[in-house]
Amino acid sequence: MLTDTHCHLFYPDLKTDIENVLQRANALGVTKFICVGTNLDDSAECLKLAEDHESIFATAGIHPHDANDAPDDFLKQLSDLLMHNKMVAVGEIGLDYFRNISDPAIQRSVFKDQLELAKFTDLPIVFHNRDADDDTIRMLAEHGPGKGIAHCFSSTLETAEAFMQLGYFISFSGNLTFKNSHLPEVAKEIPLNRVLVETDSPYMSPEPHRGKPNEPGRTRFVAEKLAEIHDLPFEEIAKHTTENAVELFRLT
Repeated sequence: MLTDTHCHLFYPDLKTDIENVLQRANALGVTKFICVGTNLDDSAECLKLAEDHESIFATAGIHPHDANDAPDDFLKQLSDLLMHNKMVAVGEIGLDYFRNISDPAIQRSVFKDQLELAKFTDLPIVFHNRDADDDTIRMLAEHGPGKGIAHCFSSTLETAEAFMQLGYFISFSGNLTFKNSHLPEVAKEIPLNRVLVETDSPYMSPEPHRGKPNEPGRTRFVAEKLAEIHDLPFEEIAKHTTENAVELFRLT
């Protein structure tokens, strides 16, 4: 019924209990999972999980925090991973000027290269943007494939509109449910044919589980919040977000 479009199932607490994690998610109506890589090693782990579980799909990419450590041949290694039929996107890629764990110039270089790779492979992207709205919009306009997800969206309506104009979906995570969040005001302006839901597990657990390790099943709480925001039945939000995920990622 629901698709978690962004979870990191390779984290030990999730991976070592994966069968129960998936069962708990299924019980909450979450039946498909996009396991998102952040570097070469965990992208390979995402692929292994996808190979072992029909309901899991994988992505491969270098997160901005990992950009400093990207090897010289990272594009070749990513290309090899992305050839597998359970790979559905290039990601998690992007820019993070909040923590600046990697040098911003290196972040931009690695981001640009991966945007070009996504165009070459005809795959959507899953991108991270934190305190980097202007550069993210500019680089997507100049180099992006024009399809993908603004993951765990946390910025302004104006930024969301710019992303949508460039062809990207807006994905909401647990922070949509947080008290005093500005995101409900943004979310109610996002057309239902451009919205997705996710958990970012094991991070960003939604209310009423905020502060606890997150799991993919809690996608349901994000979808329920969207239903409340749009004053629609939960089933309609589930239908739209699932159809959007299937279309974007070409899920079977």
